[in-house]
Amino acid sequence: MGETPIREDGTVTRSAEYIGSFPIDDCCLDDQIEQLYTQLKRLKSCKRRRSVSLKFSVKGVKVFNEDETTLLMAHALRRVSLSIARPSDSQFAFVAHNPGSSDTQLYCHLFKARHARAAQFLNLLLCRCFQLCYLEKHPEDAQNELSGKTPTRVPSLLNHGFPLSVSALVSFRRAPTQGLLPGAKESPTPSPTPSSGPDDVFPTSPTLVRKKAIREKVLRSGAYRSFTCTPLKQRHLQDHLNAPQADKGQDSVPVLRVRAPSLAETEEALAHAVWSWSGVSSDSSSSLLAEDVLGSYLLCIHPNKPSPGSLIIRFPSGLVTLTVKTHRQKFFLENCHIQFESLPALIDHYTEFRGELECPLSCARVNHCYEWDENDSKALSQQRSQQSSNRNGKYQCWV
Repeated sequence: MGETPIREDGTVTRSAEYIGSFPIDDCCLDDQIEQLYTQLKRLKSCKRRRSVSLKFSVKGVKVFNEDETTLLMAHALRRVSLSIARPSDSQFAFVAHNPGSSDTQLYCHLFKARHARAAQFLNLLLCRCFQLCYLEKHPEDAQNELSGKTPTRVPSLLNHGFPLSVSALVSFRRAPTQGLLPGAKESPTPSPTPSSGPDDVFPTSPTLVRKKAIREKVLRSGAYRSFTCTPLKQRHLQDHLNAPQADKGQDSVPVLRVRAPSLAETEEALAHAVWSWSGVSSDSSSSLLAEDVLGSYLLCIHPNKPSPGSLIIRFPSGLVTLTVKTHRQKFFLENCHIQFESLPALIDHYTEFRGELECPLSCARVNHCYEWDENDSKALSQQRSQQSSNRNGKYQCWV
């Protein structure tokens, strides 16, 4: 399906066919999921449909008519409890509390996609919206890469006034603490510990260090000299590096720029982000998985290991970790015998078939930022509803 088109306001639009809505009983999460699957199987051959456009964002889900001129349905993301899909029948649905309703009745809104991958993609979009909303409300649970830490600055030779002709000597400044130079003889007296102050990067003159290296026959006489950088260029580079530091105010702090999580991803990247809870720390994502639907899973990648990673799955017995192994470029789960061409193919298979697992994998996901109490924000909801009706005309909600 390629790159996800995203507007400047962070909205992704997809087309589908609206089938209908039905109420969901007030019961435990696992019973609700079972009820949903039963109802979706009954409605897979429903002929009553209407072409609509779905708009996904971190704020919520909106349903327009086919030409996007009339707003048919709008749900704030905090009123959507979960997202579910049945790719085998190209079905996608989400459960929400109808806006303005005084009771706690939940309704499932069912849609028919063009094909199985489109239904799966709609589900991934809404699941990713759940995760991004959680990151906005709980920034303390974000990964360290998103914390905006100031990167450690490596001392530069130009910043200390040394010319480029001695730039290669930076490797010699820790010689007294990290070991002797190659070819040097061990001295019976211990070497003094060099100063570690910011203005004392070189405890000894670079020229003396270079001459000593030549005497020890570590360097040749003409080694590590720059013939391409004249003194004028050296001063220009020094001024270029020192200028931003002088222009910046004392309150400005350099921040590590990291690409923020968004919906503007390819289909493969979006699926990987949902499976691994991209942007959320591993401890928080594991604790949230324990409160998710039965069969939900978390993909854990080990960057320092050659293996593809592991799947933490919520089984009836609890959270179980299964390593994803490879053999001759084939993927298979620990204690399982079926091999697959790719990791997505492995996940798709165990979503449809249980195999050796305790239960099949589930593509449904819970919105951990769901709120069902209307009293806390009743005034705010009425204000937003009035503003929405003024902009988009008469509001309709299908139930």
